This record gives sequence, structure tokens and C-alpha cells, in this order.
Amino acid sequence: MSTSTSSTVERAFRAALYATTDDALDTGASLLAADPAADAELDRRGQEFVANAWRRGWQPADVVRIVRRELDDVHLRLVTALIRAQAPHDRPRGPRWTAQLDALDALGGTGAAPVPPRLPRTDRFSHATAVLELYRLLLRLPALEPLDEAEAGAVGSAGTAGGAGPEEGDRRPESRMLGRIRALLAKAEATGFPEEAEALTAKAQELMARHSVDEALLAVRAHAATAPDACRIGVEAPYEQTKAVLLDAIATANHCRAVWNEPLGFSTVVGFAADLEAVELLYTSLLVQAGTAMTKAEAAQKAGGRKRTKTFRQSFLAAYAHRVGARLAAAAEGRTSGLSDDLLPVLASRDVAVTERLDRLFPETTTSRLRGVSDAAGWEEGARAADDAQVEARRRLD
Repeated sequence: MSTSTSSTVERAFRAALYATTDDALDTGASLLAADPAADAELDRRGQEFVANAWRRGWQPADVVRIVRRELDDVHLRLVTALIRAQAPHDRPRGPRWTAQLDALDALGGTGAAPVPPRLPRTDRFSHATAVLELYRLLLRLPALEPLDEAEAGAVGSAGTAGGAGPEEGDRRPESRMLGRIRALLAKAEATGFPEEAEALTAKAQELMARHSVDEALLAVRAHAATAPDACRIGVEAPYEQTKAVLLDAIATANHCRAVWNEPLGFSTVVGFAADLEAVELLYTSLLVQAGTAMTKAEAAQKAGGRKRTKTFRQSFLAAYAHRVGARLAAAAEGRTSGLSDDLLPVLASRDVAVTERLDRLFPETTTSRLRGVSDAAGWEEGARAADDAQVEARRRLD
């Protein structure tokens, strides 16, 4: 690397990364555009920004989510390329991290478009501008709670208990089970027949419950030193507060706990791996069901001559989250009463472990009141949709 190349990058960074004006950004981009020899150094520094984000507690899915929310598609392609380029130089991570790297092209939340694999051709000034905008965002990311420590420990425990690593031991059967659950929920969301959707979702919930119980019993019988894991789930605008309430209800009913980070648009969910997977799948499915039901309710309201507004949708989703939460809580209570006596202490000890992990991650939390719920018709329609949602109690487990 030549001195002039390093100087170009440093001068561009001094001009653009610590200022917020377009003029400063243009100055930095002009310096980079005029020096093609600086491209390699610019890319290397980008990988350093990514590595620094990991040290501050961010994970690949988190970075992709914030870039998608704050910037544009070109920045999304740039950060995806940087994450891939930095990965071979990173330290070993757990299976959840690896899965995020493997799924980079599809990250970003429900309904988000895949990340295009190649960067488009563009002029050097526009490219440099986008790079500096991305680096400025990465530079300013706040520190987050580190989530990968327990995950890395779980990998070691799986290898010790089962005599094989996660890819050869637990992970493959687990993936097959999750594939079946995803397929059932996808069919439930797509069908136009309520009876079929109910049967498909009930079967998926049965598989989730059995998988969770099987994992708990397996850990006890193998004397595995498993610990609660944690993940971040995007809670996207609009109506993010009601979506966070829904996610919290789903987490609580599935032996997990959730903490919402409103400014950064996600909730951190703490729980054991099988339960976290159930929460992610059910949250996604119920969001789809809620969206479909709300669209139909709005159409009916408009057909009746009543104009529906943002307050209708906010109230609809608030009622949906409230009623679904109550149904999930009832289902969870019925599920616990149906378990054998020797399993109840196992689940109780796991609940304690989840609470302790949550308290270590978030020693201080606050509560907030639900805002913007003022449309009676929206509330009634949302409650009706929640009653129709497929969250029946799982069958008795032996």
C-alpha cells in the first residue's frame, strides 16, 4: 500500500465520516473517485468497520437490518459484500451466526427483497459516496448486548455430549423438524379454507411443542450443560409497538422472554434454542395472518362507506396482539397442566435459567404504554381476527 493511497483514504474519512453535511460527503467522495489505487485500502477499512461492529455486539442480521432500514439497496449490497469478505478472517462463531452468514441473501425480515448478489456498474463518484454513507453508519452503531457467548458454549456442549459437532449431531434432525414446521405454516397462511389452515397450524404447533419437550428431556438425560440462547428479531415499522407486544406474548407463551429496543427496531428474545425457533416461526406466521385479516377488514369497512385510517390499523393490530396473547397464555397453561410430573421441574429450572440470562443481559428495563389505540371498529375487527387466528392449544403431551 502506497503512502499516497493511505493518505487519500484518511483525508476522505476526515472529510466525510465525522460530518453530516452533503458538502463534506462530496469532498470525501471526490478524493476517493480521483484515486483508483485507494480502492483496495477502502475495502480493507470497510472490513475493519464490520469487525468493529461485531466487537460492539452486532451480528450479521442486525447490520443488514439497520442498513436496510436507514439506507438504500446499493448500501445493502455493499455491506453484504463486506460481511462476506470479512467472514474468513473472523473468529469461530456459533451455529446461529453461521446460519446468518449462509442466509445473507435473504436476510432482513418478513417480505424483504433478497440482497442482489452483485454490485451494479456505476460511476466512481456515486460509488464512493455510497461507500462513505455506509461507513458513516457503521462507525456510529451503538454498542449492543453480546449474544453469541452462550451459543458458542452450546456448540461445545453438543460436541461433548453427543460425540460429534453440531453439524453431525443435533443440527441435522433439528433442521428437518423445522423444515416440516415451516412447510405446515406456509400452507396454513396460503390456504383460503379456515378448516385446513386450522389443521395445518395445529399440527405445526404440536411439532413445536414436542420438539421443545424432547430437547429439554434430551439435555437432562445426557447431562448436557446447556444454557439459554438469545436472538434478535426485527420489529419493523409501521405499528412496531403493537408488533412488539405480539412478539412478547408469543415469547412468554413459549418459555422465552423478550425485550424491545424501539430506536433500533428489534426485540431481543432469550430462551432455549428450540423455543426460540418456535417463537420466530409463530411470530412470522401470525404477522402474515394479521396482515391478511386486516386487509379484509379494511375492505369491508370501505364497502360500508366508512373510511379507514391509520388509527383503524393501529387499533386493529393492538386488539389482535392483546387477544392472541390471552389465547397463547391460556394455551400455555393448558399445555403445562398436561405434562407429566417428572417434566415440570425440568421446565421450571429452564424458566429460571432464562430469567437469569435476561437479567444479566438487561439489568435495567422499562415498560411503556400502548399508544394510538382509539378506533373502536379497528379494535373490534382486530379482536375478531385474533379469535380466528390459528393458536389452538397443543395436544396433551405424555
